[in-house]
Amino acid sequence: MAQEKKARLFRWESMPKERLSDKLDRRMITGDRMMITHVYLKKGCLVPRHQHMNEQITYILEGALRFRLGANGDEQVDVRAGEVLHIPSNLPHSAEALEDTLDVDVFDPPRQDWLDGTDQYLRQKT
Repeated sequence: MAQEKKARLFRWESMPKERLSDKLDRRMITGDRMMITHVYLKKGCLVPRHQHMNEQITYILEGALRFRLGANGDEQVDVRAGEVLHIPSNLPHSAEALEDTLDVDVFDPPRQDWLDGTDQYLRQKT
């Protein structure tokens, strides 16, 4: 007989906050097939252009991020508090914090590079 799955309750303030640089921190909660994160960016933080096979939804709770999308970063989109940006799988993108920002990122599937610490593009000076 299959084991019954159990719901799990999390509190953001109880989750460990990982410091990636002087301007970038995050907290992560991971399920079997999806991941939700709080990403804390200080004004001026730059997330270098990258891409990943994970579909991403970014929801800005506080502040604003400027995304540059596409291989050359030709498309620019400013996302502010209360707005949501969907980033399809494998679309190159970068981000700049226009203000101190708290964003919620949801990934499907979970970002393995974030879980195992191989996300070197985020661990540079920002």
